[in-house]
Amino acid sequence: MHVYSHTRFSDQDIYLFRMGQHVELHRHFGAHLITHGGVDGCYFAVYAPAAKTVYVIGDFNDWTAYQHALYGRTDKSGIWEGFIPFVTKGQKYKYIIIGQDNKRYEKADPYARLHETPPQKASIVWDAYYPWQDTDWMTNRHLYNALEAPWSIYEVHIESWKKHQDRSYPLYSYKDLATSLIPYVTDLGFTHIEFMPIAEYPYDKSWGYQTTGYFAPTSRFGTPEDLKYLIDQCHQAGIGVILDWVPSHFPGDPHGLALFDGSCVYEHPDHQKGFHQDWHSYIFNYENNQVRSFLLSSGLFWFSDFHIDGIRVDAVSSMIHLDYSRAAGQWSPNIYGGREYLEAISFLQSFNKYVYDRFPNVQTIAEESTDHQGVTHPIYEGGLGFGMKWMMGWMHDTLEYFSEDPLFRKHKHERLTFSMMYAYSERFVLALSHDEVVHGKGPLIYKMPGTQEDKIKHLACLYCYMWTHPGAKLLFMGGEFAQTSEWNYATTLDWHLMNYAMHSGIHALIKKLNQLYRSLDALHSNDYKPEGFRWCLVDQSDEAIIAYQRMADTPEKNVLVIINLTPVHRPQYKIPLQADTKWTIRLHTAAYTHPTFKPSTSQIYMSYKSDDVYYLKIDLVGLSGIIMTSAQQGTKSHL
Repeated sequence: MHVYSHTRFSDQDIYLFRMGQHVELHRHFGAHLITHGGVDGCYFAVYAPAAKTVYVIGDFNDWTAYQHALYGRTDKSGIWEGFIPFVTKGQKYKYIIIGQDNKRYEKADPYARLHETPPQKASIVWDAYYPWQDTDWMTNRHLYNALEAPWSIYEVHIESWKKHQDRSYPLYSYKDLATSLIPYVTDLGFTHIEFMPIAEYPYDKSWGYQTTGYFAPTSRFGTPEDLKYLIDQCHQAGIGVILDWVPSHFPGDPHGLALFDGSCVYEHPDHQKGFHQDWHSYIFNYENNQVRSFLLSSGLFWFSDFHIDGIRVDAVSSMIHLDYSRAAGQWSPNIYGGREYLEAISFLQSFNKYVYDRFPNVQTIAEESTDHQGVTHPIYEGGLGFGMKWMMGWMHDTLEYFSEDPLFRKHKHERLTFSMMYAYSERFVLALSHDEVVHGKGPLIYKMPGTQEDKIKHLACLYCYMWTHPGAKLLFMGGEFAQTSEWNYATTLDWHLMNYAMHSGIHALIKKLNQLYRSLDALHSNDYKPEGFRWCLVDQSDEAIIAYQRMADTPEKNVLVIINLTPVHRPQYKIPLQADTKWTIRLHTAAYTHPTFKPSTSQIYMSYKSDDVYYLKIDLVGLSGIIMTSAQQGTKSHL
C-alpha cells in the first residue's frame, strides 16, 4: 500500500485540473488503498463542486449514509476527500451527495477502477496490479503501429462473438478470449483487434456506447487484471489492440455522471449543447476545464494502464458540429458565426497532442462521418491531429455499388472509382463495421444481388477490392465467413456456417488476403501516398471492370489488381500497362467461390507492346478478382 501524505493533490495537480491540462486524475480521484497513521484503509476523493455534503456508503459501513463524511478542500477546488480505515480491496461503495437543492444523489464513483456487474450499480475498491510480459511488443510496436505498416483490423463485440453452452453464464470472459479469440485472429492474419466499448456501461443494448465508468473495464467479462492479461496475450501473439472510446456523450442513469451533485458537473448546462436528441444522452461540457481534464485522463488511462495500441474515438462528427442532428433554431453559431463547436475541436486537438507526446508509437482513429477538413492533419495546420479516420464515403459508395444488379452497375460506376479522387485528403481506414449490419440493414452477404452463389462471388470481389484499395482495413466479426444473420448483440455469430463450402471459402479468402496484404509492400507501405496507386482501367463502366496497380518503392514489387464485376466471362481481356513486365497470379477469388475453378499460380503472363502501349492479356472469369505480382517477386513475412 501507498503511504498517505495528508493530501493526494499537490498545488500543481489542482492548477492543472483547473486549467484543463491534467491527464492523470485517476492517480488522485477515486478509491486508493493506502496506509495512514499506521492504519490500512482507503482514501476517497470525488469532484462535486456544488455539493453541500458528501458521504461514502458501502458494505464496510452497512450502507449507512452518515457514518463516513468526506471533507471539502479549503482551496475551493470542489474536491471532497477523506480516509476510511480498514476498507479493503473488493469492497463495494457509493457516494451520497447532498446538493444545493438539499436532494440526495446516490452516485457511482466516476474514477472507480471496477464496478459491480449491471444491473447492480456500486463501485468496487480495486488495486489492479498486473505483471506485464509484453516487453518485446512494447519495444518494437513502433514497427507494428506505424502508418506504413499493414493495418488489418478485426472488430469485436465481446458479448456476441461466442457464447458458452452454459446458460447460467454464457458470456466469454477476457481470459476465455485469450485462449479462443487470439488463435482465431492469428490464424486469419489480422494485425489488430478492435474491441467495441468495454468501459463500464449499464445497458447491454447500447453495445457499450453509453458509458458510466470511464476508468473501469466492464466487469461482465472479468476484472481489470483479466483484461490486461488478454491484451498482454494479444501482444505476445503479435496482435495490436484498439479500444473504442466515447467522449461524445454519456447516459442519464441516476448513478452516473448526469446531474452529479445536483448541478451540471459533466454535461453542458445549455440544452442545445448539453443534450443529444438522437441518443437521449448528455453531452460533455468541453468548455469546462475540469471536464476536459477528466476526459483527457480517461483517454490516456487506457494507454498507460492497459498498453493499448490505438483508440477509436466515437461520434466525432457529433462533437465538432453545433448543428449536428439539429434543425434551425435548435443550435446557436459560434463566435465567428459558424457551425463548428470550437471548444470541442480544441479538446480533440489537446487529446491527440497529449496522446502522441506521451505514447508516440500508437494511433488515434476518428469516426467522423462528414467532410470536415483536416481530421488527420497536424494541429499546427489547424487539423484535429488524429492518426487515421474512418472512410465513411468509401463505405457508403461501395455498398451502394455492390448492392446494384450487375446489369445496371454501369450507371453507378463512379461509386466504385470516386474514392480515389479524395483518398489522400486524409489517412483513411476502410471500415465495414458493426453499423452496416444492424438495425434492419442486414448482413453484408445479403446486400449483394443475385442467387446465394452469386452473393458469395460478389462478396469475394468486394473483399478483393477492399484489401487492395489504399487505406487500412476494418472488418466486423462474422464478415470473415459471410454471416447470414443480421448482427444481434444478444446472440452469438452463425458459427455453424463454417461447415458449408461457400462460407468456409470466404473465410479462406480473408486469410489469403491478409497474408498478401501483410507480405506485399505495395499493398500497405504507400497507403497514404498518391504515388502508391495507379489506374490501369477506370472508365470501363459498360463492362464493369476495373484494374489498377499498387505501387511499391521499387517497380518489381508492384501489384496488379483486376476485378470483373459482371457474371460475363471475358477471355483474353486486354489490360494496359506502363511497362514491360512478367506477371503471375497470387490470388484469384474464383478459387474460393467457383467450386470447379482451379487457377494456375505458376503460369507466367507476358506483356506485349502495341502502339507504344504495353498490354497484358488474361481471361477474366465472371464476378472475380485477381491479384498479380511480378513473376520475379517473392514475398516476405511482415514484422
